[in-house]
Amino acid sequence: MPMPDDGRARAEPQLLLTSLLGDHWYWRDEHIPSAALVRLLAEFGIGRENARAAMRRLAAKGLLTTSRTGRTTAYGIPPRTSEVIVERTHRMLTFGAATPEWDGYWTVVAFSVPEQEREVRTALRARLRVLGLSALYDGLWVSPRDLAGPARELVAELGIGRATVLRATEVPGGPAGGGPASAFDLDALATDYREFVAAYAPVRAELAAGRIGPADALRIRTELRVAWRTFPERDPDLPAEMLPSEWPRAAARQVFLEVYDRLGPLAEHRFRQVLAEVDPDLAELASHHDSARVAQLHAALGGRRARGDTPFEQAVQARRLDEVQRGRPSV
Repeated sequence: MPMPDDGRARAEPQLLLTSLLGDHWYWRDEHIPSAALVRLLAEFGIGRENARAAMRRLAAKGLLTTSRTGRTTAYGIPPRTSEVIVERTHRMLTFGAATPEWDGYWTVVAFSVPEQEREVRTALRARLRVLGLSALYDGLWVSPRDLAGPARELVAELGIGRATVLRATEVPGGPAGGGPASAFDLDALATDYREFVAAYAPVRAELAAGRIGPADALRIRTELRVAWRTFPERDPDLPAEMLPSEWPRAAARQVFLEVYDRLGPLAEHRFRQVLAEVDPDLAELASHHDSARVAQLHAALGGRRARGDTPFEQAVQARRLDEVQRGRPSV
């Protein structure tokens, strides 16, 4: 079966590799030989040189650990990264399950930054967007969530002297185009949700007909994960009363969960097949993680929560800042 085409650019090798390991290899201390990782990326049309370059770059960022045995280089997941992967995967799988309740108050950040400090202003805007605020006017950003604490910390961290952080309600009767909700343009996001459904809903029928083999399952499941992971980052997760009628997120989430879980065993089989070509003993250790298993792992984390200080978390934060500064999500 050909790869679903949802109109997005093909994911880059680094993201594909972290997604593969984040799905089949976390909470494993063993390192995988680079030759096996090259073969796994070849499943996605990634050439040998690009695959090896991706490994080196991930290792340089601290996102993979490296070991050598003779002339063989192998890569593994750094300590504490597995807990972070569980948290992020759990959020990805549960995002959109319910809309948040709203107390009627907006977080409002108003600021004035001189023109000669434009770099500070650019940094502030980018980081406010990552927090989940959106620009109502040039120097006035809003969110229906209580983000006053993080916003205040951000303003202090950047050393901005003229800024105000408020929790406020909207006075009824103002012009419709000036309400805080107008800061959030949901049209493009709705289109992306619908395109996601159009791309991946047919996979359910292919699965039911038994027309998806292990190789297709590994490719589709990994690409599905890569495609979906941008939605929790881009969607402002507005209260139900602010969403348009027939908001398509629920339909997209249903497709994502069903296809992701049902492809899991087949994808794991192919991951093991490819790994066995290089190291049969390692292949026996691979496993997939469906939504039920991730929920169990997340519940078992206890106090081992992400604290923002691992290379993985810092790389994710840097990527998000780069995306919002470019004005588009990367893949």
